[in-house]
Amino acid sequence: MADKVIHIIGGGLAGSEAAWQAAQAGVPVVLHEMRPVRGTDAHKSDRLAELVCSNSLRSDDFRNNAVGLLHEEMRRAESLIMAAADAARVPAGSALAVDRDEFAARVTRALEDHPLVDIRREEVTGLPPAEWSSVIIATGPLTAPGLSDAIRDLTGEDSLAFFDAIAPIVYTDSIDFDIAWFQSRYDKGEGKDYINCPMNEAQYNAFIDALLAGEHTEFRAWEKNTPYFDGCLPIEVMAERGRETLRFGPMKPVGLTDPRTGRQAYAVVQLRQDNRLGTLYNMVGFQTKLKYGAQTEIFRMIPGLENARFARLGGLHRNTFLNSPRLLDRSLRLRAVPRLRFAGQITGVEGYVESAAIGLLAGRFAAAEQKGEAAPPPPETTALGALLNHITGGAQAETFQPMNVNFGLFPPLENRVKKRERKTAMAARALEHLDAWLGPTAGPEAPARSGSKAARDAAALPG
Repeated sequence: MADKVIHIIGGGLAGSEAAWQAAQAGVPVVLHEMRPVRGTDAHKSDRLAELVCSNSLRSDDFRNNAVGLLHEEMRRAESLIMAAADAARVPAGSALAVDRDEFAARVTRALEDHPLVDIRREEVTGLPPAEWSSVIIATGPLTAPGLSDAIRDLTGEDSLAFFDAIAPIVYTDSIDFDIAWFQSRYDKGEGKDYINCPMNEAQYNAFIDALLAGEHTEFRAWEKNTPYFDGCLPIEVMAERGRETLRFGPMKPVGLTDPRTGRQAYAVVQLRQDNRLGTLYNMVGFQTKLKYGAQTEIFRMIPGLENARFARLGGLHRNTFLNSPRLLDRSLRLRAVPRLRFAGQITGVEGYVESAAIGLLAGRFAAAEQKGEAAPPPPETTALGALLNHITGGAQAETFQPMNVNFGLFPPLENRVKKRERKTAMAARALEHLDAWLGPTAGPEAPARSGSKAARDAAALPG
């Protein structure tokens, strides 16, 4: 297989997963990662698969939630990302959240130690050389300008773009627990997986006024018409959409009881554990483009955070993505230049898990192609297949925007079921069809709920 090397550009979640899948299939991989030769505005280290926004991979409920189903499908497909996430898990109720440093360290170590993976710390500044017969471009939303310009010139398409914002992280020991308390919404998970900071009506209205008046990052001329992704709106943009928006969004108080009063607060700010030690908590849903000074002043208005110390303040970066329904085929190849595949957020999926999932598929497709084997796409009834179908033709090219996995992407059930049972039935159908697609070694008996043995062993290496 020495002449069948797959070159992967970008060592984020998608690139790392693609490299693992291809190498596990027996095909040599060269993984090109520009950090630390060239940094980005969002990354803080040179580790592979670094999480730059939240530390949450969202719901892990595979029977009732589409992203939880995607978790399960990836585990059954021997995902390194999922094995590392399971190994680095921290309490987060029914969600899967990780110690971000441990998670990235485990992925990095697993790929560094793989005999078929060659990690090269270098920037690819333009289109990959013609002699690279198989390439996966997984440079994510922070693609370097040289490569981004080359892709735009090659496709003849204007890059689509949206802004993605980063939530602040607070030191736990700076939170006032005479006011804040531990509780999961409706006592899910361990029942005490989140820190809750309550607000009464007057405090909430004062907070909204401050958000609306706060000094925020100004857009440059070329950024002004770039839309936000609705699933990751900055907190102040949500406030602009209506005074009650936050109280029915990230600050909703339902399912939480303030132990001081025995009642539900008017609004609640939640913080989720960000590292295994529990020394850091991130502010859930508090992505922001406020300037740093405004952030510290306004967020210390939150009861319980009056003396908060911030390990990281919020930020803003510009994400770019392709018009994939127009440009990519069903195996993620660029129609105009089939030796080039794309994976991750640059394809127009949104979210950590979705990005890694497209990397998983790209790695499998590329490895099969190099080995001369057939590589049919996963059934559209699976989470993997529904997501792939959406970005490679299911969505309208004229109105294509980034998308999280959701049950609306799945084909309807063949048989009528009660509405409350629909998601569970769709999940059961998905796993049955996925196991058939993966082959005789798949299914709950083989990878169980924590990935394949190879992935588990790799993720178990000391970080």
